[in-house]
Order: sequence, then C-alpha cells, then structure tokens
Amino acid sequence: MIRFRNPVHLSSLLVTPEIARVSLTVLDNGLTVIHQQTVATSVASVDVWVRAGAVREPDDWCGMAHFLEHMIFKGSDRLPPGVFDREVEFRGGVTNAATSYDYAHYFITTAVQYLDATLPYLAEILLNAAIPDNEFDRERDVVLEEIRQSYDSPDCVAFQVLSETVYQNHPYGRPILGTEDHLLQLTPAAMRTFHRSYYQPENMTVVVVGNLSQSEAIHLIERHFHTFPEPVACPYWAMDAEPPITQIRRQEIAMPRLEQARLLMAWLGPGLDSTLQSMDEQLHNAYGLDVLSVLLAEGRTSRLIWELREDRNLVQAVSSGFSLQRDSGLFTINAWLDPDNLERVEAIICDRLSELATAPVTAAELHRCQRLLCNDFAFSTETPGQLAGLYGYYSLFAHPELVTPYPQRIRAIQADDLQRLTSQYLSPYHYAATVVRPLE
Repeated sequence: MIRFRNPVHLSSLLVTPEIARVSLTVLDNGLTVIHQQTVATSVASVDVWVRAGAVREPDDWCGMAHFLEHMIFKGSDRLPPGVFDREVEFRGGVTNAATSYDYAHYFITTAVQYLDATLPYLAEILLNAAIPDNEFDRERDVVLEEIRQSYDSPDCVAFQVLSETVYQNHPYGRPILGTEDHLLQLTPAAMRTFHRSYYQPENMTVVVVGNLSQSEAIHLIERHFHTFPEPVACPYWAMDAEPPITQIRRQEIAMPRLEQARLLMAWLGPGLDSTLQSMDEQLHNAYGLDVLSVLLAEGRTSRLIWELREDRNLVQAVSSGFSLQRDSGLFTINAWLDPDNLERVEAIICDRLSELATAPVTAAELHRCQRLLCNDFAFSTETPGQLAGLYGYYSLFAHPELVTPYPQRIRAIQADDLQRLTSQYLSPYHYAATVVRPLE
C-alpha cells in the first residue's frame, strides 16, 4: 500500500491529551520505543516507523523505498513468502504498510494475547528481509501496474505535476512510486544495500499501544528487535533546500475522458527544523495553517465552499488542506469545475486570500474552525491502531518535549495569527498552479 502525500489535518497526525501516560524509551541499541497502555480494550497495535522514505533514495533509485515495502513481505531466509501474513491472519489480526517521502511504516493489530506470537514475524521480515531474486521481478510487475493505474487517475496525475512544479530541487517533487524507467533499472543487490543502510535501530521507532504494561512492551521489543543486519554504506543524494516561490508557476495538461476540469493551487509551508525553539514556532504556524484550511474549505459555511459552490455555483467541489513534512509543508486548494470557470475561480481564490491577509476573521468563524478540528482530533484517536500511527508519525518530526495536547494548541490560535500566516505563506502572487482540462 502506498500513502500518497495528500493534504491532511494535523489533528490526524498529533498526539492525544493523554500524552502523560505515553512513555518514550531509547534502548541500548538505539531503537526508540513508544508505549501507551489502553486498559479499555483487548486489542494491541504495533506500528514500526522507519526513516527510510523516498527522500532517502539517490535520484537513479527513484521508487526504491516503496518497492522495498513490497519486498519486505516476501520474508527472510528463515521465513518464506506468505508465512507472515498467514500467521497474523490465522490469529485474527490485520497487517499493512505504507510509504511516503519521509518514512515507511509497518503495523500489526491483533488481540493482546496473540501479540507475543505474531510480533516475532514482523521483526523477522523487517530486520532480516531476504529480498529474494526470484520474487524481485514478480513483485516489480506489481509495482509497475500500480504506476500504470496512477496514470489513469486525473487527480493523481494532477497532484504529481503540481508537486514537480512546487519542488523543482527537492525529492518531494519525485513520484513515490518511481517511474517505469527507474524501476526497471533497480536490482535486488541495490535494494539489499538500501535496506541494510536504513533499516537500522537508530532510524526506527516501534510504537506499542494496547492493554499491556510498559515493562511487558519493552521486554517484547528487546526480545524480538535486537538482531539487526550489519550496516552498509548507501549512495546518498544531498538535498538542497527548496527556494521560495517568487512568481506564479503554472502547468496545464489535457486528459481524455474527463468531464470536469481540475484546478490545483499550492504554497510552500513550514517544515520542522531540529532545534526546539524553531520547531515550536514552526508547529504553531502549522497549527494555524490547519485552521486556515478549515476556514477556507471545510463545511458548507466555509468561505470558498459557500461562495464558489453554494452561492455562485462555479465549482462542483472545492477543498483545502495542509500537509506537514520534515523539510517543507504544502498548503493546497483544489477545485473540480467546468473548464469555462477556471480563470474566474482562480481569481476569486486569490482575492479571498488577499482579504484574509488584511481583515481579521470573526470570532464566530475562528471558533467554528477550532471546534471542527478538535472534534476531528477526537474521532482520530479512538483505537489503538490510530494512536500507534499518530505517535509513530509524530516521532519522526518533533522532539518529545514539544508534545502538547492538540486541542489546547488549536484553541490558542488567534485571529491575528491567521492574518500573519496568510501574509507569510499564502501569497496570491507567489504560488504553483496545475490545471487539468478535458482533451478536446
């Protein structure tokens, strides 16, 4: 499974108000373990997050991280293909994985009493992946088919073009899936090098959420995540910071069998630096951009949905979101509309951003956005699997000292914060736009 970099609210990425009951331990081998005991459920989730996403790939290995995710499930020298899935499913558990730019992660969810029986299989395939030659070509065909299917999706194609338009220097502009040409050049030996370089304890966070104590969780992880492969050097592509967008960058494409045009607009947002002081400020800005995305296009009464869809009937749909990433976030506004309305809708969006930068939002608008985000946060932290995913994601980006309740931070956002952030990040004169028109 691949996780595309679609904009998501930070409420689905950050930690719960119960953070005081979450422990973080760094084992002697450098592996980070996050644990939370949830006594109200008999389910346990283990989510392993690895700093081995697409940004780690040299340019000619584009697609390696996602392809490796597939090959991890082909087992080890001691575990033939299919055994891991069979053992987890036999006990009623579920498992899956995802790859993005900054990470890859693998998880299992099962009844607590079966965790000791299933966790060894997850550790075995992650730490000792064989990447067998005879499975490599077969699984490459599967990934190639994923790439071809993505070409059939106008929204996937449009977002990839937008990413390339925004990130002209940074690997965030490359497709996570890679390209057919790059994938055909990859070899099992190169993938083993990538695996042994990055699937090391200092690059991993193991999150355990369920009805087991901290000592039980640490004992399980120490017992099964201790024999890592000998690390090897991997080719590395030095990343340059993406310079600011200083103009309107525009790309237009035409696609067949398209009934509605697409308008995608994007602005660079804050990433997360490594220092505590700068990271705290960047998180505050990210929270504010989350609020702005709701203000603009979540719910019928949001500004763009009300004006463009409900009042003027210029779009079929419009959405907005902020995606937090390590090196730079991405704020997007997307519209599905008749091709004749493209220029008018883009102009209206730019006008509304200009207004946001000069006139404060009302207290009622701000409270509505805060309420929606806090409610969304509550719904996204209901299960052990959700909690494990949130903690794991957050561990890749921020220091534990900065973990504070998300609703509290959202409610601290003020109207003048939104004005400042609009002026700082959402210029109507400096952005990237991708337009997809029906092929005539």
